[in-house]
Amino acid sequence: MNGADTAFVLISAALVMLMTPGLALFYGGMVRVKSALNMLMMSFISLGIVSVLWVLYGYSLAFGTDTGGLIGSLEHIGLSGIGTEALTGGDEGIPVLAFVLFQLMFAALTPALMSGALADRVKFSAWALFITLWATVVYFPVAHWVWAEGGWLFELEVIDFAGGTAVHINAGVGALAAVLVVGKRIGFKREPMRPHSLPLVVLGAALLWFGWFGFNAGSALGANGTAATMALNTQVATAAAILGWLLYERIRHGAFTTLGAASGAVAGLVAITPAGAHVNAVGAIVIGLVAGLACSWAVSLKYRLGYDDSLDVVGVHLVGGVIGTLLVGVLATGGVGGLTQLGKQAAGAFSVMAFSFAVSWILAKLVDAVVGFRASEDDETAGLDQAYHAETAYDFSAVGGSPASRGAAGGHDDSAAASPFAKGTDKKVDA
Repeated sequence: MNGADTAFVLISAALVMLMTPGLALFYGGMVRVKSALNMLMMSFISLGIVSVLWVLYGYSLAFGTDTGGLIGSLEHIGLSGIGTEALTGGDEGIPVLAFVLFQLMFAALTPALMSGALADRVKFSAWALFITLWATVVYFPVAHWVWAEGGWLFELEVIDFAGGTAVHINAGVGALAAVLVVGKRIGFKREPMRPHSLPLVVLGAALLWFGWFGFNAGSALGANGTAATMALNTQVATAAAILGWLLYERIRHGAFTTLGAASGAVAGLVAITPAGAHVNAVGAIVIGLVAGLACSWAVSLKYRLGYDDSLDVVGVHLVGGVIGTLLVGVLATGGVGGLTQLGKQAAGAFSVMAFSFAVSWILAKLVDAVVGFRASEDDETAGLDQAYHAETAYDFSAVGGSPASRGAAGGHDDSAAASPFAKGTDKKVDA
């Protein structure tokens, strides 16, 4: 066993775990105050559910002995057959249990990413059921395709160092499918739905950025040059994406918004995830800049196409994931890139999109038929915090007014003429 590499992977796992609470704060600040706790809980419940599923059968399905290139075996149900001294088969020399823990954090984060698309309008119990099914039928198989020896995308040599396909494209397109089943929020494109706390959004983005070093560099599974390359590229791509997003905002909407800066950071983090170990620092800057510009544009598509992706999971995670996955075929160094590799990258990206969309749509339909996915109109109007959690995010009694009345005034501006990333400039955005 390599003690240094083991410590590095364990610390990286802890950093990735922090990303889910960070995501909760990022999303929680973007919604209206009356459903802020519900948004936090949609991430936290993923940590609870998926952690248990991962031990029971998730790890085995994702990383067990390959079956037909599509799924792992059930040989490690309950982590059976994995001793405390067992080491991974690669050069890294780390305990298998350290790898299990590290990959668990990826599995828990991925369904939580989808929650932002469904903010303000789904039953909490239905969401819990949906992510249980989704992790089992969508995430675990796709993780096997991409990262497990024998998985068909692994054998095709698709480059996805830390999750562009398995995590971000998978979650982004799955969220789109669920949104199409659940439908639009009451008041979408008519009522202002502005973020209730931009400081929370920035705090969440900062925690995501911090944790992402574990997500990306930790995927090297050792304290080595690949980890250092990935860490550096994570930083500079994210920085470039902030600049790209703000540049687009300034040209298109006339302002540099705080929400835009935070969202640009996340877009850059998403885009560099699959590519960072195979490009140099200049290539990372290019990927980040392209992601910042493209994702800033992509968030406006929901108004033109009419789907209600509340917090722009599609525009950031799906689009950013596709950008990073494809650009590694163009910008990869060391003789890896080229048209052949680009073709492999496209095959990986679009096969995951097709599978995840189809199965996610079926699962959302199933949940809706069995328990009803959508919250009642009264609960959605009053706020999901009281309806499902019997709590409110803030106590306004000391300053007068009820939480419900205050909640109606806050939130995320998704009016007909406003991108959520162009606050205060509604008249400049296409309806």
